[in-house]
Amino acid sequence: MMKTTAILAAALSCLLGAAAAEAPRVKIATSMGDIVVELYPDKAPATVENFLQYAKDGHYDRTLVHRVVPGFVIQGGGYSRLFTERPTRDPIPYEGDNGLRNERGTIAMARTDDPDSAAAQWFINLVDNPKLDHRVTDLGPIYGYTVFGRVVDGMAVVDAIGTVPTGPGGPFDAEVPVEPVVIERVDPVEAPAAP
Repeated sequence: MMKTTAILAAALSCLLGAAAAEAPRVKIATSMGDIVVELYPDKAPATVENFLQYAKDGHYDRTLVHRVVPGFVIQGGGYSRLFTERPTRDPIPYEGDNGLRNERGTIAMARTDDPDSAAAQWFINLVDNPKLDHRVTDLGPIYGYTVFGRVVDGMAVVDAIGTVPTGPGGPFDAEVPVEPVVIERVDPVEAPAAP
């Protein structure tokens, strides 16, 4: 019995290690510091693939964190320093019903009122935002915003960005950092080795 338990424990450990190894990480290098995000392709495969392709293509290089709402979110990935909107590929299908919640430190896709309209822009939750979650009511589903990863290093940078002074900028009436917060690059990084 003990031998079977040890074998099962070893197998479970291998599976958990493999699952952790499959969770890619990216570094979002900003003018205020680096943010490392772990992505969840098992929960949001199309969203993660889309995000990684935009990163690989250099889409996010030298874009702005163009929206900061203290106590809510920071948002970026769509506008150059001159507020020129970067061209995007076709939108991706909605994956917000994947069980992940818009909790503090999670990264999710921005979109319009159409659940299937997410393209390149994303946001990081500064606090738990349950009103952004997918849920089912007696009247049908309420579509949320697709969470596809979580900040695993650099949350202090996210919080610092979340407190910068904001005002109007480019085509926006408010919520734009007065001093630009630039996303320099988004690059894959190696996950740390398991202990």
